[in-house]
Amino acid sequence: MKRMLVFVMACCLCIMVTGPAVAAEDGFSSTYTYNYDYWGDIRESPDAYRVEDVIYSTTLNLETPMRKPQSLYVRDQDIYIADTGNNRILQVRKNGTDYTLVREIRTVQGATPESFDTPSDVCADAEGNIYVCDTNHNRVIMMDRDLHFVREYVKPEDSTFDQNLSFLPNKLVVDVSGRVFVLATNVNKGLVKYEADGTFTGFIGANPVTLSMWDYIWKSFFTTKEQRAQQASFVPTEYENIYMDDEGFIYATNTVFSEYDLLYDAAKPIRRLNGIGNDILIKNDRYPPIGDIQWVNDSAVEYGPSKLKDITVLDNDIYVAVDRTRGRIFGYDPQGIMLWAFGTKGNNAGAFLSAVSIEHMGHDLFCLDENEATVTVFTPTDYGNLIYKASDEYLKGDYDGSADTWRNVLKLNANYNLAFIGIGRALMRQESYKEAMDYFKMAHDRQNYGRAYRYYRKELVESNIGWIVAIVVAVLIIPLVIRRKKQMEEEVQEYERRQIAR
Repeated sequence: MKRMLVFVMACCLCIMVTGPAVAAEDGFSSTYTYNYDYWGDIRESPDAYRVEDVIYSTTLNLETPMRKPQSLYVRDQDIYIADTGNNRILQVRKNGTDYTLVREIRTVQGATPESFDTPSDVCADAEGNIYVCDTNHNRVIMMDRDLHFVREYVKPEDSTFDQNLSFLPNKLVVDVSGRVFVLATNVNKGLVKYEADGTFTGFIGANPVTLSMWDYIWKSFFTTKEQRAQQASFVPTEYENIYMDDEGFIYATNTVFSEYDLLYDAAKPIRRLNGIGNDILIKNDRYPPIGDIQWVNDSAVEYGPSKLKDITVLDNDIYVAVDRTRGRIFGYDPQGIMLWAFGTKGNNAGAFLSAVSIEHMGHDLFCLDENEATVTVFTPTDYGNLIYKASDEYLKGDYDGSADTWRNVLKLNANYNLAFIGIGRALMRQESYKEAMDYFKMAHDRQNYGRAYRYYRKELVESNIGWIVAIVVAVLIIPLVIRRKKQMEEEVQEYERRQIAR
């Protein structure tokens, strides 16, 4: 009986630890959600998101099930899926909580050829034009909303592009002016840039070369010229994926780096590229945005750092990335502070076998699983909505409201450092510097604490300037007066001694 009891308890514990999804009190599936504290330890938290729905091929009544889909794109209420294995694009529309197939796009009228071969990415602009990375046809093809051919973007006939390489477009983004930026396989000079008319105008945002000092010394001083010619060159690596936010900045993920470089911000797995390709991502947390900051060698958990497969950016500049190593989703605020992390590997609701793409519609998240050929739809919980509300109120200048909302977040999660920081920021805007210092101290936020302290010190000095001047004057003048009095007394005494001596 004791052995059976121990066995049952062990089974229950395993289910609690390894089970990727459980039933919440509200009837929805929930996933294990966590964050990291100041010391880098994992802290469980309430679920920020829950699984609302899973879109299967049967959900869309597809005659041919999806096969190895590679990418998602959301425009308004439409979801575009690059169903790569079936050489088609699926356009799906959200109507309330229902998802219906609008059309299967297999051909482009007027194009040569009209069909696709391994389409790996898709996007659409505000006019309804659709762009597809038609990878094995070596082109990015543009069609209008009626699927008529408009233009194609092909291999640049330019000296800066290696003409020995095949042009294999893999990912793309399009800005409001119609400029197209393409991430092409085997191109390590950055993103291939085309103007709206299809003219190639160069590369932007090349990934910086990363190499260890030992590799550099060994190759430079301990190998012959012939050996160096046979070795791999120190060249930039390719990005993994790209996304363009509403302001025209390109977010890029990178999965080729040294593990040692991650915690010291040398790897930079997430970058925000400006118009000339410089990384301007803000990182004001103790650890840079790298996904998991702990990874251990465990037989039940895949070893290694997070490899961020895709990224999406919400309207409030909060960005969300999906990890292919352990199937987790990470959210960060505009300052680079982790909001939450959730998800795992598996084939239950809320878990992934091979997550390859992530998108958003409002605050809802859509995650595409390549192997399962499904799209999981996540909606924010009350806890998640409070986090978004507090961030939005702060950005809109409602600092009192933001502080109150962050306090409500603390009622649900007393270990949430960002709530302390959020309240502190709001108090700073209200010029309540002393109180802000207390909240920054609780969050171990030295940078903001130092900023609040400088303002508090300035305020303290200005409000007590009269007393300070009086004290300074007293400190400087009183010793002089005492010294002068003492000198006068000594002079009088000396004069009296001289008179007596006469």
